[in-house]
Amino acid sequence: MEFERKKQSLLLEGVRYTVDDLHLLKAKAGGEQDASSIQMLFDFLQEWFADSPFMIVHTSGSTGEPKKIMVGKDKMMQSARLTCEFLNLQAGDAALLCMNLRYIGAMMVVVRSLVAGLNLIVRPASGHPLSDINEPLKFAAMVPLQVYNTLHTPEEKEQLMQTEILIIGGGAVDEALEAEIKSLPIAVYSTYGMTETLSHIALRRLNGNSASDHYYPFSSVRLSLSSEGTLVIDAPLVCDKILQTNDIARIYPDGSFIILGRKDNVINSGGIKIQAEEVEKLLRPFILVPFVITSVPDPRLGQAVTLLLEGRLDMEELKNKMQEILPPYHRPKHIRTVDLIPQTGNGKINRVECRALAEMLL
Repeated sequence: MEFERKKQSLLLEGVRYTVDDLHLLKAKAGGEQDASSIQMLFDFLQEWFADSPFMIVHTSGSTGEPKKIMVGKDKMMQSARLTCEFLNLQAGDAALLCMNLRYIGAMMVVVRSLVAGLNLIVRPASGHPLSDINEPLKFAAMVPLQVYNTLHTPEEKEQLMQTEILIIGGGAVDEALEAEIKSLPIAVYSTYGMTETLSHIALRRLNGNSASDHYYPFSSVRLSLSSEGTLVIDAPLVCDKILQTNDIARIYPDGSFIILGRKDNVINSGGIKIQAEEVEKLLRPFILVPFVITSVPDPRLGQAVTLLLEGRLDMEELKNKMQEILPPYHRPKHIRTVDLIPQTGNGKINRVECRALAEMLL
């Protein structure tokens, strides 16, 4: 692996570009029919090869205002090394970049390619990233929506089955999607991490003999719980500071862990603390349209559980089902239909906008 940035080169669809060849990449962007993805790659590489040891990364804004943070390029390379070693990615292996290079998940696909010499295959960030891929891939990274769309398009699913390793990040893999993944003949992992950890610090195998409900951290990562039950991450190779997350977790004796939900998404309704994600998990088998559990202020309860639905359902049938499966305090006090569930730029539910929308609809 190459950790000296000035000596790195990018193998892009079989053509090698050094730091001195970036002008050729820019020319390639100018000549492409859909040049935006190549242009973004050029812009990223320009910043990567600049003298500064740091670069700016944007957070997704799924639970608050998006923000810019400064991260060390040396830390990004260490993160790339951890993933490449864990997945045994080798020089020349074909790796697909199909996510938005504004965010850390896509950036790290490029950094892994630079460090390990992977052959980068670039496609625009879209809901159907394999629609025009005609070659086997060693490695791909996608968000859940891309995986869902791929599995429901026969020719794209066939192409996915020619991919050896798929990692899924940027959002939770729900039970229905995980059930579909279990039958795939390739290695599929859900990732755990965030912008501050420079992509993931733990992986969970979703299929095969190693499938598990638990995330397993890299060996250099140390985990603990705060007094509030939230995960605390000590990952010195990728993060200078100990990171206090908002993710409520359970850690097991073997070092693995599960995520129960986010502290931000705890709804305190009449003194009962309700984890929004756990209610969503119970409802997911019965609500076949996009939805989210959020809350609105309530003079009596403090916060009232609220269900936002993208589309119309039989409300009487839905209420009867919720009576069966949810404890009284967990049942939504308000149900509202919306045109679209608010999302962030990288496909996560925007919880802040959902709360604001729910309040507006009361």
